[in-house]
Amino acid sequence: MGLLRAVSGAVGGVLADQWKDFYTVPAGLPSTAALFAAVPQGTNAGRGSNTSGSSNIISNGSKIVVPEGYGLLLFQEGKITAFVAEPGGYEWRSDDLNSQSIFAGDNLVSALIMQSWERFKFGGQPGSQQAAFFVSLKELPDNRFGTQSEIYWDDAFLNTQVGAITRGSYTLKIVDPILFVKNFVPATYLQAGKVFDFSDFDNAAASQLFNEVVASLAPAFSLYTNDPGKGNRIARIQQDTVGFARSLSDAVEQAYQWKSDRGLAITKTAIVSIEYDAATRELLKTVQRADALSGARGNSNLQASVAQGIQSAGEHSGAAGLVGIGMATGGLAGLQQQPVAPAADDPVAKLKKAKEMLDLGLITQADYDALKAKALGL
Repeated sequence: MGLLRAVSGAVGGVLADQWKDFYTVPAGLPSTAALFAAVPQGTNAGRGSNTSGSSNIISNGSKIVVPEGYGLLLFQEGKITAFVAEPGGYEWRSDDLNSQSIFAGDNLVSALIMQSWERFKFGGQPGSQQAAFFVSLKELPDNRFGTQSEIYWDDAFLNTQVGAITRGSYTLKIVDPILFVKNFVPATYLQAGKVFDFSDFDNAAASQLFNEVVASLAPAFSLYTNDPGKGNRIARIQQDTVGFARSLSDAVEQAYQWKSDRGLAITKTAIVSIEYDAATRELLKTVQRADALSGARGNSNLQASVAQGIQSAGEHSGAAGLVGIGMATGGLAGLQQQPVAPAADDPVAKLKKAKEMLDLGLITQADYDALKAKALGL
């Protein structure tokens, strides 16, 4: 008793011609629609034994088309009696020994499906009428998040607490439809004509997910920025949509058990903006300057700064300014090229400095001769 596979794989016009009446996914659904009742399509009012034409209620002989990217759930009295994740055409039979109750598909649903099926399946013999619902197995995009005030987390790279206001969106995926429906979807949505939409502002369950994501943002930022594999850099978050999605999904799972209790997972994120607080902005400026002054680039910047300083000193301070710059650049060169500064009583260093002063006209020849005699102990 259950479903018989009539055709597997892609379904199209040929099947529609063979089946004058069948149930399938309603048209015009929003991209964030997660669960909705099956709707009848065709030209004939007779759908198996269900001649009354009740929406989404199937019986012996009813035909159902499962499109790519959707799963089919059958219910009786609130209990799940069948699940299909393989696209194709199916016929419901309550009296056929060859019929099946579950078609899990290949790589479409996780192993959790079989566990959930054994946990929640109908315990007795299914009756003649079943309620048919479709659940989306696609990625459900454009689920928004945002913070009204700063969130704070400990950052290993900056070695302090940082804060920011952020907003963006994430993509959801229903990885276990049975858990999702049994543990999370309110009963009011298990009716014909109802659509469980994650973007619906009147959907209290979806609003709860929004609040839980916002509450998980600070732990997610901490997980990401303190992961050595991510380079411990805040700036990489906006470019690494999948990496941050994994951190956000882990934070949500730790706090609210989305996957294990609800069959939901966050697969991608898109951070639209991050507005750091004043203290964090100053820290980031310091880090940027430190990066710019490190390695070969730092030497280039330093040389350019010294050259500009020499030009300015020559224009405004004359020979005295040049002497000061010369002594400064000599000292900087010494710091860059020599690990140890020359001793203070080194006679060669004293004579070199005296000669530079003589050449610049700061001392006379007599002064130089006196300094030379003193340095050499004459």
